[in-house]
Amino acid sequence: MKGPRQALFVVHKDDSDPARVGAILSEYGFRIDRRCPNHGDPLPSSMAEHDVVVFFGGPQSANDAETADAPGLRAELELIPVVLDAGTPFLGICLGAQLLAKALGARVDTHPDGWIEAGYYQVRPTLEGRQYFDGPIEFYQWHREGFDVPSGAKLLAEGDIFSNQAFKYGDNAYALQFHPEVMEHTIQKWTCGSVNRLQMPGAQLREAHFDGFRKYDGAVDKWTKRFLARILLERFEAMAADVAD
Repeated sequence: MKGPRQALFVVHKDDSDPARVGAILSEYGFRIDRRCPNHGDPLPSSMAEHDVVVFFGGPQSANDAETADAPGLRAELELIPVVLDAGTPFLGICLGAQLLAKALGARVDTHPDGWIEAGYYQVRPTLEGRQYFDGPIEFYQWHREGFDVPSGAKLLAEGDIFSNQAFKYGDNAYALQFHPEVMEHTIQKWTCGSVNRLQMPGAQLREAHFDGFRKYDGAVDKWTKRFLARILLERFEAMAADVAD
């Protein structure tokens, strides 16, 4: 019998902070295995030791995997099919979502008009997404690129600047362009460390980021807890049913 359930967190900087997602999964009883392949951490060759995988955001582009100096991103792209084949729940956030899209053959690129999203923006569920979203909700965004929806995936949510905001692939893989994990200290860090991004088309003024957090974070926190519980239960309840049969 394997020990406590373990979550593999793949991050892209030494100081990356899983924030809310890490706290929620810890509350749900998961032990966190945090790895940064861009800084030399190896990734597993199978899902024998992990029960859920989360790829977080980062400053890189999913297209950087095509360059010679990005072995970490290539390792992540190689791991994704292993996770999918095992049926292990997978969640990709921002860059993590774009890596999932790329691994499934979809395009990842900048906005055709050079716009970005930095701040809080409304995300609206599609018909397929209504089982995951009660209605429109404002999420924190921090990205310059977006993804096309891979063949065979279901678009779950849309937005105004980057139309594709969330998709589901198969029974257990999810991609979120937005950042449900972000807390106020994350916003403080990102808006101080990347001031130039706030001058780009589509970005909101820095104060609007904090106003948005105060206004919307309660709903985001509630949604994130429900969403994580749901995508995990989808997998583990199916496993329990298989055992019962």
